[in-house]
Amino acid sequence: MEKTIPTKINKYNLYNEAERLLGAGDEVPLPDFEAMSDTISGAGILGEVEDPTVGYFGNQEMEIPFRVVDKEAVDMMDMTKAVHLTLRGAQQTTDTAGNIEFRPMRVVVRGRCKKFSPGKVKAGSTMDTKITLTVLYIMIELDGEQMVELDKFNEVFKIRGVDILAKIKEMC
Repeated sequence: MEKTIPTKINKYNLYNEAERLLGAGDEVPLPDFEAMSDTISGAGILGEVEDPTVGYFGNQEMEIPFRVVDKEAVDMMDMTKAVHLTLRGAQQTTDTAGNIEFRPMRVVVRGRCKKFSPGKVKAGSTMDTKITLTVLYIMIELDGEQMVELDKFNEVFKIRGVDILAKIKEMC
């Protein structure tokens, strides 16, 4: 099997629990994974080191763009219900012979509305409506293989299917 070089997202669609979100904008930024940490210093350490707390991440946000204010966007504002979204994309790759190939990508997110930005009104233009979610769960999958899974309320943190917190869970 030849190696492939990932080059771009050829196409994507965003889905809520029931169906494809037709009014979604042209790009969806994925949230950063920034570990919570403490600065340690003292004997045996030259200066200071940021020491991450394994499995703990700062608040993650995901902005969902819509072309205009729509029922789909407004429905996400109900803070009493978690929003469930699935992003499905086709990653375009090039093999070493120059042939273009594709592989599937999937991102599953569960979160709650943190911010609603209705956007602007201008004749002949999109409104650039946005919903910002606080992420409670995220799973990123490439070519059918789970890459990252983080579930903040169920204490799950996996990298390529390996439970990074397994040893800690055995102790507590």
